[in-house]
Amino acid sequence: MLWRSDIHYHDMLIIGFESSCDETGVAIAGTDRGLIAHALHSQIAMHREYGGVVPELASRDHIRRIVPLTREVMAQAGVKPGDLGAVAYTAGPGLAGALLVGASFAKSFAWSLGLPAIPIHHLEGHLLSPQLADEAPDFPFVALLVSGGHTQLMRVAGVGRYELLGETLDDAAGEAFDKSAKLLGLSYPGGPELSRLAQSGNPAAYDLPRPMLHSGNLDFSFSGLKTAVLTRMRALDASGRAADPAARADLAAATEAAIVDVLATKALQALRQTGLRTLVVAGGVGANQRLRSRLQTALAAMGGRVYFPPLSLCTDNGAMIAWAAVQRVRAGLVDLQDFKRPEFGVRPRWDLQDVCIA
Repeated sequence: MLWRSDIHYHDMLIIGFESSCDETGVAIAGTDRGLIAHALHSQIAMHREYGGVVPELASRDHIRRIVPLTREVMAQAGVKPGDLGAVAYTAGPGLAGALLVGASFAKSFAWSLGLPAIPIHHLEGHLLSPQLADEAPDFPFVALLVSGGHTQLMRVAGVGRYELLGETLDDAAGEAFDKSAKLLGLSYPGGPELSRLAQSGNPAAYDLPRPMLHSGNLDFSFSGLKTAVLTRMRALDASGRAADPAARADLAAATEAAIVDVLATKALQALRQTGLRTLVVAGGVGANQRLRSRLQTALAAMGGRVYFPPLSLCTDNGAMIAWAAVQRVRAGLVDLQDFKRPEFGVRPRWDLQDVCIA
């Protein structure tokens, strides 16, 4: 059932919770004022010791952080619990235990106040987050979603109107960054570390593959690139150059260039296929400076424009969850009475198409 879209909500305040992986995020947004306050705690320091996210530790840390962050955000916004009109939370996809922390807290918080609790798709949060920038894109646009284990191209006609154009068949771009970084001996989180190392390298030093670059469709594949990086590292090791900072920087630069080349080429192909001239890039990889520069130059040359979320909102955060809920309420896509029911669940695997409207 759709909620009536002809009702105007007089700046309904929505608090959003994000806990799908290794960031605990809380934010408050209003249907009139937009984003009002947000706070984020990253678990990077904790997981670095293990070389990657440990789900059990992630869940326990969400439990420790979510209440203090909620108090911090409400103080920032200058609001009391009674001022809130709804609660939103990431229901999936993500780590099951981590999702359950945010979902159970959000539902309990909402239930105690008699408020609706709106389940939000994590990728929809990323997809709409560029609208939080000072200059926001208008619908329709092509979206390149590069978040964690997801790499997808979507045609976005409006809130809840998403058409899948292409997606990765194996490793996502973020995984290619992280796994290649691990092969290079870099610490967690690998992607940003690889990009930092790449700044001092020569991207032409190694001829790495661009999987599916000329496939004729908009799908991606990055597993072959990871294998190629492994092969180059073994060759460096055999020649005694594996510890050479210059050789490792060159390989990092070549790896980054290959990933960016594939992402940019496919995104531009999607624009030509749809006839659109507006591109939105969302997700953690959207913070990559080589990707940003490549796309900005290409879109300017074709008379289009590319939009990114603010750098502080590229990774997982509560602001995108509160904002996605605001957008769904504005569009009349939620039955607020229905979401007052006490039962809830999470969906560690959840197709974005499931939240689309006809």
